[in-house]
Amino acid sequence: MRIDAPLDAYRDVVRPEWIDHNGHMNMGYYLVVFDLATDEFMRWIGLDAGHRDARRVTTFCLEAHVTYHREVREGDPLRFTTQLLAHDAKRLHYIHAMYHATDGYLAATNELMSLHVALDTRRSAAMAPDVLARLATVQAAHDALWRPPQVGRTIGLAARPTTR
Repeated sequence: MRIDAPLDAYRDVVRPEWIDHNGHMNMGYYLVVFDLATDEFMRWIGLDAGHRDARRVTTFCLEAHVTYHREVREGDPLRFTTQLLAHDAKRLHYIHAMYHATDGYLAATNELMSLHVALDTRRSAAMAPDVLARLATVQAAHDALWRPPQVGRTIGLAARPTTR
């Protein structure tokens, strides 16, 4: 079985309703389009709508970090890659990269931690064995990839020296 490393499947276009008063994509819509890329990633690893409905499970986002590198504007074509960084029986750690699809530049990244949840209890639950097996295969392929510098970033200002 061939595993895309990274997954390079989701495409979109910057929609007119995503544009703000600065003439570029509003920061809130980055999360919207990254969530659409997440839907494609979940489908690819086996956590698609059919699986979720049949087993009464889903995923919840525990944490998300967005970095903005270069603006995109109305009508710009977008290409997304997704890299699985780590997983265990209940959690997924992954990162999306958004590129301008024709110019090729990195526009933004979105690093996420998702939790697998049983809908009946609204509590964390282990993923099905077939999904975990698929994740292990994906993880092996993605572990060989370069780790993006945006992974694990923190936000803050450099400490200023104090003077007396």
